[in-house]
Amino acid sequence: MNFSALLSLVLMLVQPWPCSLSTQNCGTQSTDQAFTAVRRVKRGWVWEPLFATEEQTSMVPVYVGQLKSDLDKQDGNLEYILTGEGAGSTFIIDENNGKIYVTQKLDREKKPFYTLRAQVISRKTQLPIEPESEFIIKVRDINDHEPQFLDGPYVATVPEMSPEGTSVTQVTATDGDDPSYGNSARLLYSLIQGQPYFSVEPKTGVIRMASQMDRETKDQYLVIIQAKDMVGQAGAFSATATVTINLSDINDNPPKFQQRLYHMSVSEEAPVGTTVGKVFAEDSDIGENAAMNYFIEEDSAGVFDIITNNETQEGIILLKKRVDYESKRRYSIRAKVVNRYIDYRFLKEGPFEDRTVVKISVENADEPPVFTLENYVMEISEGAMSGSLVGTVTARDPDDDDCPVRYSIVHGMHLKRLFSINEHNGTIITTKPLDREIASWHNITVTATETRNPEKISEVNVYIQVLDVNDHAPEFPKYYETFVCENAVSGQLIQSISAVDQDDSEEDHNFYFSLAQEATNNSHFTLKDNQDNTAGIFTAKSGYRRQEQFYFYLPVVILDNGTPPLTSTNTLTITVCDCDTKVNTFYCRYGAFMYAIGLSTEALVAVLACILILLVFFLAIVAIRQQRKKSPFSEKMEEFRENIVRYDDEGGGEEDTEAFDISALRTRTVMRTHKPRKKVTTEIHSLYRQSLQVGPDSAIFRQFISEKLEEANTDPTAPPYDSLQTYAFEGTGSLAGSLSSLGSTMSDADQSYDYLTDWGPNFKQLASMYASHRSVRD
Repeated sequence: MNFSALLSLVLMLVQPWPCSLSTQNCGTQSTDQAFTAVRRVKRGWVWEPLFATEEQTSMVPVYVGQLKSDLDKQDGNLEYILTGEGAGSTFIIDENNGKIYVTQKLDREKKPFYTLRAQVISRKTQLPIEPESEFIIKVRDINDHEPQFLDGPYVATVPEMSPEGTSVTQVTATDGDDPSYGNSARLLYSLIQGQPYFSVEPKTGVIRMASQMDRETKDQYLVIIQAKDMVGQAGAFSATATVTINLSDINDNPPKFQQRLYHMSVSEEAPVGTTVGKVFAEDSDIGENAAMNYFIEEDSAGVFDIITNNETQEGIILLKKRVDYESKRRYSIRAKVVNRYIDYRFLKEGPFEDRTVVKISVENADEPPVFTLENYVMEISEGAMSGSLVGTVTARDPDDDDCPVRYSIVHGMHLKRLFSINEHNGTIITTKPLDREIASWHNITVTATETRNPEKISEVNVYIQVLDVNDHAPEFPKYYETFVCENAVSGQLIQSISAVDQDDSEEDHNFYFSLAQEATNNSHFTLKDNQDNTAGIFTAKSGYRRQEQFYFYLPVVILDNGTPPLTSTNTLTITVCDCDTKVNTFYCRYGAFMYAIGLSTEALVAVLACILILLVFFLAIVAIRQQRKKSPFSEKMEEFRENIVRYDDEGGGEEDTEAFDISALRTRTVMRTHKPRKKVTTEIHSLYRQSLQVGPDSAIFRQFISEKLEEANTDPTAPPYDSLQTYAFEGTGSLAGSLSSLGSTMSDADQSYDYLTDWGPNFKQLASMYASHRSVRD
């Protein structure tokens, strides 16, 4: 038995097929348009793949195709069953004849195919007649999507004057339809706006230059590109995109001067660097393509210069040299401007430079006097008499009227005291002699002023050199500290000497050394000239005695080679030192010092010993006095300081041994300020009597207790472990009354304390105290 699908399937519609939005064709689709049948054989099944066309709308089931078994006798005994994707919802099958219908709108872009399974069973036995077979229903695309430019709007830049065919940019549109079926997704590009300057390739969307364009004419173009699907056929969908194309600048224009001739003027008083005027050249390009440099081509005198202002692109003409109206009144120069950056592709268009003529007139001005020299250098010998001629300066008025000039010296009053100038002829003379050794050069400033216009002033520097005259004799360069040992041998070098001279010499200084006439026959020392501006002092004998002569004074004559030659006599002091042949400078200085104060070494040691003994004696006296100032009771006071404590409790009587902890009294506390102990015997008696009357809450009672407590705490002379316990109030309501004798009306003189001796040993101390008190009173 074979179960096969129809070899040729016919799409049957319940209602006419809706009009296609892409083709605008209405009517029933033909079998060839709806399906493509491919025969397949699987086991006993023979079926053809089914295709369904996606719908824009579908209100009723649409016939797709039919499955039929060879065993179907069309007697209603067989039942067709459809399962798989969309079975029962998107696709349904007529169980009697196997016809398949689509009940919902299909969208290929969401789901391009469905996989289903078909089976035929017997209605009576419910058993399969054919094994289950799988098949696919593919959704065929229709043109239901418009093209889209996802990256628009576009902006592109292309250099100006680009040749025809130069690629500018590429635009790309997308279409959601199936590119593998039909022409729904095949796009065609066209140019709606932008002719005749641009073109677009229909298949690729590449925009190209259609002609050369000049940015200076128009620098921006708006191009509209259209993309159509269905290869541009009628009824196809389309979309447009806007492309803004900017032309970038290139250096295709040379600079041009605004004027072919410029007229300028400059005053003859203008200093170097003054701006004479400006020239300007225009360049249609922009940015660095418009950058330019200015030059001066023809200026034989070299009076003017030109620089470029990079911000304004102007040429600024400057004064390079001073001008003079009386010498030359007009100048003509040629200025050139050249592009700084040249595009060699356009050199054939011509040179990228331009030229112009600048005529400059010199304006006359009342100029200040002009000196014949920029500065003057003069010479005068030192020591020249006051009024000696130094030199002459000359200035004149460069104007035609040749105004007279007056001279003067400025800049420093001290220079006026040294020099003066004739205000009429500029002659400079000295006012006092000059000393080269004080100042070898003098710099003065001379002014020349027009007599008719004092505001016109010129200055010039005058440098005066003072020429040297041999007026200073040579001398020792320093003080020589010379020593000779007592045991020196004859011919021993003891000192090398040299000389200096404050004067200048046309040649090198030459000094000649010799002993003075009075020392020529000196038997102690000799001098040897080394012929190199130095000399040596030598001993002339062996052995020197300090006791005989401690100092020797040797006169040395020094002669220079000046004109005329000058001499000077310098005294060399030689000290005899207690040493062998080698000099110990420190020891010799010490010996010289002792000799100067007139003491020997032994005497100096004795003086120092005496001073040391006096110092020791003084320190001993100071130490003894400090020792005596110490207190003789320091150790005892320290002991008291260790045991005195402060306590506020009032024990329970003589028999009370637990009123306070006696060990607390042995704790060291701070020593309090000493206060003299008061004799308060009588005061205690009177206050105690009052306290019996007023009671413990009375202010008098509290004051008494506070005072006694303060005295006990601050008294440093009380013996250690002393505890004063005072009980002046024994309470109220006792039938026996008070037992204290303090409350008696009798005076102390009427009291007898002899009975205390009969109270036993416990009251022995008390009896002795009152007995001694009575005897003292009597």
